[in-house]
Amino acid sequence: MIANPLPRQYYERCIATLTSRVLARRRRNRLFVVGEIATFALFVAFIAAYAMVGWGWCAVLLAAMSLTGYAAIRRLDERNEARTEWLEALREVCRREECYLDGDFSAFDEGERYAVSSHPFTTDMDVFGRASLYQRICRAVTSGGSGRLAAMLSSQPVDVAAADITSSFYCNLSPVERIRQRADAIDALAVETRWRTDFCAVAVDGTIDTDAVAQAMHNVRDVQVGKWVMSPATLLVAALLVSGFLIAVLLAVFADLPSSVAVTWGVLQLGLVLGMCHGRLMAVSRAVGKLQRQMKAYVRVIGLINDGRVPVEASGLLRRVVEATSGAGQSFREVERILAGLDRRGNLLGLIFSDIFTLSDFRLLRRFARWQQRHILDMDSWIASVNEMDALVSMATFRYNEPHGTRAEVVNGTDIVYEAHGLYHPFLGQGAVSNDFVISERNYYIITGANMAGKSTFLRSLGVNWLLAMNGLPVFASSLRLSVFPLFTSMRTSDDLTRGISYFNAELLRLKSLIAFCAVHCNTLIILDEILKGTNSADKLGGSRLFLEYISQRRVTGVIATHDLELSRLADEQPKRFHNYCFEIELGRDVTYTYKITPGVARNQNATYLLRQLLC
Repeated sequence: MIANPLPRQYYERCIATLTSRVLARRRRNRLFVVGEIATFALFVAFIAAYAMVGWGWCAVLLAAMSLTGYAAIRRLDERNEARTEWLEALREVCRREECYLDGDFSAFDEGERYAVSSHPFTTDMDVFGRASLYQRICRAVTSGGSGRLAAMLSSQPVDVAAADITSSFYCNLSPVERIRQRADAIDALAVETRWRTDFCAVAVDGTIDTDAVAQAMHNVRDVQVGKWVMSPATLLVAALLVSGFLIAVLLAVFADLPSSVAVTWGVLQLGLVLGMCHGRLMAVSRAVGKLQRQMKAYVRVIGLINDGRVPVEASGLLRRVVEATSGAGQSFREVERILAGLDRRGNLLGLIFSDIFTLSDFRLLRRFARWQQRHILDMDSWIASVNEMDALVSMATFRYNEPHGTRAEVVNGTDIVYEAHGLYHPFLGQGAVSNDFVISERNYYIITGANMAGKSTFLRSLGVNWLLAMNGLPVFASSLRLSVFPLFTSMRTSDDLTRGISYFNAELLRLKSLIAFCAVHCNTLIILDEILKGTNSADKLGGSRLFLEYISQRRVTGVIATHDLELSRLADEQPKRFHNYCFEIELGRDVTYTYKITPGVARNQNATYLLRQLLC
């Protein structure tokens, strides 16, 4: 459980505090405007007094003081405006989270672009789309963080390489240890409410385009300055050229050496430097300039990761992520110095003298080459680190916003373990009816019940809490103990008229995919809702029995919801393998739904009863 203050209390308090501070800043802004107008008016008045009244140097001094005052107030105004915008961004972050608590997720990314209809479980578990699990979790400030979160939520936990292909932070860790370390990181970040708010506020006006940042980095990496730039021999020649020119100047001034020698030396030296460096520096300017534009907000994110507030002592994963970005701040400060040097080249007269006397273009090119050698290979690691932290911040915010969630106990072992007490679906909130359920290795659970009795919701509760547990996120149960195993579901099969695929054909294709998946991933849990819905009752029953008898001979475990009560006879034929459970209803003046799962086969159905009421 997350410690107080509770999320709503925290967000309400922050909004009130930030609103007060914004109003104070706005009042200060009006004072600054008045000050700017007054000091500028005084400047004009003193200049007029000097020109028309003849106040002399006194008027000039007062005018200079007024102009200085104007510049100072203008600077304070700019700082105040920047601070006001930051406070407003923080307030907007809190406002969005307050909307989240009210069930309004519209401010957050739906992740629809990550949805794949053929995926083993994401479509059935509402992982992507409107009001989806992804939309409830995602607070990513970078597109790379969004993609990393989507990869986490759609990966099979046993496929470590597939789950973490973009990340090196889980190398040599078992799936269970990887889940535990991620859960530790999420729990540690969840209580850092101020830091997470600052992190999310960086991109409150729009997500940072990680692809654009990466492209800018690759452009910088591809700039060729030549190996000669960093050669010791070249540095020696440069030192000799500067020394020779300075000696020629001194001899021309204090001895009898003709000044034409120094002038000729300087002109030739200028031509040599410009000829060898100018084109390369222009390429550097284009590449680094684009990097700076893309990196402004990104550098701020990196700065937050390295500002000392991330609780690295609480999580080995957080420590590795922070360490991976430790050199990024220094690197980008060096980029700013290189850009400043490139900007100074715009002063033509200064460029001529600095190149003649100090070979400034060569030194600037050498500085870039040295930076390129030291840091350019680290940039992919920095991007991966930011993506990882971005996804973890999203998960930690979800953890904080759901204080009633509990941490699952993930255990080692090759057998399927799933022991749930008080399990419910996270989308339903605390008012949901919870259930206890235990799934054992290579057992099959046939669940019967009337329409709307809770079968499908229960199946999704099993699946979505598995997904949360496999990512170190809070689960919605009094307790949940489970092992690491793959999942395949079939609950929302649909036809595809554009491809000429009927509903029944789509069901067959889904079952074919399931069989192929289980052949590669042994020890799979399958969750099915109404096998072969697209055919007649007798054919459906026969096909369902055939499929279950086939799949039960493999190392697969299953939970199957059905309206075919005859399918429950499998428990009589194979009592050690098949088990019957049901969601029973009570029929009286009205239909009573308990939403509680119990052993046995459902006795009551409601379709005819409800239709009779409808038609009366």
